[in-house]
This record gives sequence, C-alpha cells and structure tokens, in this order.
Amino acid sequence: MALMAADMHAVDRVIQQRLSSDVALINQISHYIISAGGKRIRPMLVLLFSSALGFTGPERFEMAATVEFIHTATLLHDDVVDESALRRGRQTANALFGNAASVLVGDFVYSRAFQMMVSVNNLRVLDVLADATNVIAEGEVLQLMNMHDADLSVNDYLRVIRFKTAKLFEASARLGAVLAGAGTQVEESCAAYGRSLGTAFQLIDDLLDYEGATAQLGKNVGDDLREGKPTLPLLLAMERGTAAERELIRHAIEHGEIARLPEIVEIVRRTGAIHATRDAARAEADKARLALDVLPASAYREALLELAVRSVDRSS
Repeated sequence: MALMAADMHAVDRVIQQRLSSDVALINQISHYIISAGGKRIRPMLVLLFSSALGFTGPERFEMAATVEFIHTATLLHDDVVDESALRRGRQTANALFGNAASVLVGDFVYSRAFQMMVSVNNLRVLDVLADATNVIAEGEVLQLMNMHDADLSVNDYLRVIRFKTAKLFEASARLGAVLAGAGTQVEESCAAYGRSLGTAFQLIDDLLDYEGATAQLGKNVGDDLREGKPTLPLLLAMERGTAAERELIRHAIEHGEIARLPEIVEIVRRTGAIHATRDAARAEADKARLALDVLPASAYREALLELAVRSVDRSS
C-alpha cells in the first residue's frame, strides 16, 4: 500500500469522477458502497503488473477503476441474492436501500465499467474484461445451483471459486500485461498469478467464516452456512468426521441451519479442516509466486510476492 499510495489515490479520483450521475439515488448508493473501502486488491493488481512491466500511462488508472467497478457491481448483486445484511462492517446496500435499488444501481455500475473499457481504445482490453464478466456471471449461477447441496464435490466447489472470484483477479493481473504490450508468455504468467492468488484469497475467506469473528470479518460469522454454501472447511469436516457429525453438517447445509453453529465450528476445527483449507490456500499462493519468475526484479515484483504471502496469513 505504501509503494502504490500515490497511484491508488489517482484511481480513487477516477472512481469518484466516473461514479457521477444525474440520478441522485445512483450517486447515493454507489458512493455508499465504494466509500466502505475494502482491500482494493484487484485495482492494485492492474497497477502492480503494469508498473512491473514498465507501463506508466494514465490508462492504468482507468482500468484499475474499471475492475473495481465490476467487483462493486457483483457485490451489489451478490448481497441481494444472499440476503446479506452486513459487509465490511456496515449494513449492505440492499439492507439500507432495498433490493430493487441495489440491483439497478449494480447494473449502472456494470454499464459504466463497459463505457470505461471502450475509452482506452484497446480491443484486447475489451476481450479480457468481456470474457471475465461473462465467466463471473456463470460462476454466480453455478454457486446458486450448488446452494444447500451437501454432496458437492471439492472439484465443483473449486470450479465456482475459479469462475466467481479468481477470474477477476486473473483479468486484473492480465490487464497490466496487456497495457504494457507484453508477449503471450508473460501475459499468461501474469494471469496465472492472478488466478492462483484469487483462489487462495477465496479459500481463506471461506475458512474465516469458521475461524474469525464478526468484528474482524466485517460480515456475520456463519453467513456461508446460513446461505447453505458447502465450502471447503465443511466438505473436509464431513469427510473426516464421524457419522453423527456428517449428518449434523449435512442437515445444516441442506436447511441453512445455524442454531448449532458452535458445534459445527468445533467439528471443523477438531477434524483439521481449518488447517487443511489454509494449506490448500498456501499451495495456491506458492503457485502464484512461481508465476512471477517472468517479471524483472523490481519493488513491484517484491510487492506481488509479499501479497501472495499475506493473502494466506490474514484474519480478515
């Protein structure tokens, strides 16, 4: 963050400018969710990779803001689908403004992102981001289909992560290479870093639902279970637990039951599912670090290496 502070301020200025609308409610809701902050990892990836590859044009700020807009739109829609009440420690937009307003403003933010893509006049940029938004939408539908499915395989669970979360990380990293005019091999390595980092990031997010605290997470502990999401900690706990424990977790997934959440958390911890999930995330982070071998030595490359480590060793 210290290395990229000036660049991130420039991105924030673009975000503020591009969010502007003559419709008051759009301004109110979009500024509400953007001002909630967040880690801003996706725009950071655009900036770090473009800088690591020697590109310093202003287009990097526009593209960094664009991926943040795509992410913001998915959050607005996700929270409606999941009936979430808390995100980043604040009420969700749907809880505050209603579902209809959140969905429609999400549409506005999505369409504004596409206007911004066009503004850089680069067909490859359009190709990367159009593909990413389509895959993310597929991931959302896959996740919806998997809700309350206690028989979901680990491979199918990971497929949702690759589509729903990792794809935008991948696109963000790839954009840095595209803007820098890097060759195919370098571009693919940058994309591989983003894909693995995004996978690691989501695995830890899923783990923290059973290890963290509401104040740290900025969302309610147990939300994933309430929504019937069969995440890796639960799948591993079912695999490793007793017959009675498997039945308890199965019932909770199938019915979105959180009344016995403390017992389920204890099972997840006792069976080693927490450690196994973190190990899986660490393996993805290691893959991400290896993908950086194509980059020349620089402070930006070092920051990307550090980001891979911190994506796993975090508590929020």
